[in-house]
Amino acid sequence: MQNPVPSQSSSALPSAGRSEDERSEAERSPADGKAGAEVGAAVRPDPEVVAKAKRRRFTADYKQQILTKADVAAEHGGIGALLRREGLYSSHLTKWRRERAASIRQGLEPRKRGPKSKRNPLAEENQKLQRTNERLTEQLRKAEIVIDVQKKVGALLGWPIPDPDPER
Repeated sequence: MQNPVPSQSSSALPSAGRSEDERSEAERSPADGKAGAEVGAAVRPDPEVVAKAKRRRFTADYKQQILTKADVAAEHGGIGALLRREGLYSSHLTKWRRERAASIRQGLEPRKRGPKSKRNPLAEENQKLQRTNERLTEQLRKAEIVIDVQKKVGALLGWPIPDPDPER
């Protein structure tokens, strides 16, 4: 048996069985009722501003206090309660215990993140001195040219040229 209706999409078919006054849920305007409220809610942006996550930094004193409390709580089985109460993870305790075991007081202080400065003050001073040396060398070269010209002009005019070294 063959289907008398050719297979076309439902939007391409004339609205058979539907009068002009009837519309589907998606075709309703927002003023038509609840379908419009659902569509309008999806279109509106969420007004809630999500706070940007900020990395927590712990002081050395706080770390030591927590490690002391954790050592006491370990005897009574209360480490989990301590971690929940303080909002910490077991990895914090592990890392802080390693630092304490290595007795690195500076390691307990919070460290700055990011790339380390590759600035070398000696290299900067060296470059500054090289620029100054080049500038002074150029000034000396120009002064020597001026002196040579003066000597040649004096020789042409017959002026005596005094000897710069009086001991000669």
